[in-house]
Amino acid sequence: MSRELVPVELCKGINGLDKVVLREVRGCSAEVYLYGGHVTSWKNEHGEELLFVSSKANFKPPKSIRGGIPICFPQFSNLGSLESHGFARNRFWNIDTDPPPFPTTSSNRAFIDLILKPTEEDMKIWPHSYEFRVRVTLGPGGDLMLTSRIRNTNTDGKPFSFTFAYHTYFSVSDISEVRVEGLETLDYLDNLQNRERFTEQGDAITFESEVDKIYLSTPTKIAILDHEKKRTFVIRKDGLPDAVVWNPWDKKAKALADFGDDEYKHMLCVEAAAIEKPITLKPGEEWKGRQELSAVPSSYCSGQLDPQKVLQCS
Repeated sequence: MSRELVPVELCKGINGLDKVVLREVRGCSAEVYLYGGHVTSWKNEHGEELLFVSSKANFKPPKSIRGGIPICFPQFSNLGSLESHGFARNRFWNIDTDPPPFPTTSSNRAFIDLILKPTEEDMKIWPHSYEFRVRVTLGPGGDLMLTSRIRNTNTDGKPFSFTFAYHTYFSVSDISEVRVEGLETLDYLDNLQNRERFTEQGDAITFESEVDKIYLSTPTKIAILDHEKKRTFVIRKDGLPDAVVWNPWDKKAKALADFGDDEYKHMLCVEAAAIEKPITLKPGEEWKGRQELSAVPSSYCSGQLDPQKVLQCS
């Protein structure tokens, strides 16, 4: 007897933390923890996990979860006075039962709306009133969409500024076999060299050592080609002009307590972000930043993956 598919289910996750499971009829799924508003799983119709979460990840507040899609707000990395990557990924979000309308064209039912507002403790370290809403949607074809809306609700007339990133950890077969397409010839800030500015020289980004770069004024579409799995991830983004590319490699991986020594081989972060030029909102103003992820079979051309077909298709 087939039981009816439940597109949205609230249940308990690791260590009893609340999580929401999204399911689509073809068998795709995603999981979102209310702690951090954090997507921790995205599976295709074959049940294959497309995101990387470390086997040593802490699901114990106040530590952030290593892997999935942490939300960096109101600060990316150490670019400010707050803890690295801000505090949104270390807070408990609420389910937003009455969100403002989202422009939507699909009849998709597999989505959840979450909301974060500052606590009194937050106001001490970042004295601004805001409403941060995120909608996580699992599309009919298995695409994963995150739409963030941040509104300045200050009553003192003060604007505020923030930097932001979807710190997405993709699962890859072997980092040495992966290429990133779409960032060629662009300027980047190299976090391993005091954020000095360089221009990308290669025709694609490949990996043979630690990488930590912030690419600037990036296109709305970036592709990650996984040669071994014959899979290409496509990142489409709006409102997020920058893109971070990160892999810790062996030495840094060993130094991270919540990261397996060899796990760097099976992950790559490509993050849709707004970093170089912080977003500034006056009271009442709202910012929107959207990321859509899809995983498609890769095509081959003379033994190499052919990313142009992926980058050109809509």
